[in-house]
Amino acid sequence: MKPTRPWTLGVILVIAAAVTWAVLTAVYARLPPLTWTGVPALLIAAGAEAWMGRDLRARIQGKRGTRPAPPLFVARMVALAKASSQTAALLAGICAGFMIYLSGMASAPTPRDDLVDASLSFGACIVLLAAALFLEYCCRVPKKPDGHDDEVPPPPHQSPYHP
Repeated sequence: MKPTRPWTLGVILVIAAAVTWAVLTAVYARLPPLTWTGVPALLIAAGAEAWMGRDLRARIQGKRGTRPAPPLFVARMVALAKASSQTAALLAGICAGFMIYLSGMASAPTPRDDLVDASLSFGACIVLLAAALFLEYCCRVPKKPDGHDDEVPPPPHQSPYHP
């Protein structure tokens, strides 16, 4: 599995923002006001992922007083980190689409409140995105102290019976 590429997350964010802005031009007047309740949930998820990354990194590095991390658990944490980063990029794009659309209507009370809620949600999405990338980084196997991780292993011994 390859590390998450920042440009992939950026593309997800930009496309989600553009689609959201386009949809809002047609349906914003019929939508209920935005709520702030997603912000704490995103921040709690970000905190949990950052804490798990810190703990997992210590376990992978074999720090004193920690149990070794089971490989299947690490693989699950990598999958969680990749899914969280992509979801956070998507949600950040949706919030950015709201912010772009509402930026010209800040004089009216409801759009102004929605702009504040979208901005707070965007910030929480960015925090979750950073925490997910940190968790993914913490799941990497540390390099050997001698620095020979890049070497290609020697070819397997050829049998004299198979040319």
